[in-house]
Amino acid sequence: MVAGTFLTLTGFVYAGDAGGLWDTPWFAVIPLVVAGLCLAGTVGMVTGVIRKRRGRTRPLTGPDV
Repeated sequence: MVAGTFLTLTGFVYAGDAGGLWDTPWFAVIPLVVAGLCLAGTVGMVTGVIRKRRGRTRPLTGPDV
């Protein structure tokens, strides 16, 4: 979700440039995409650590059990 938000923001920035609302330099996409991917990776790692520390909070239910 975090990476998708940043990629959507990048698309919005370039859509504004294509529509003539503002001028976006060609290299503006690099920091947006890299920051989004780094933030998404950090969120994933933190979420994994929190889940390991808390243990399983819900019992497994459903057709696979």
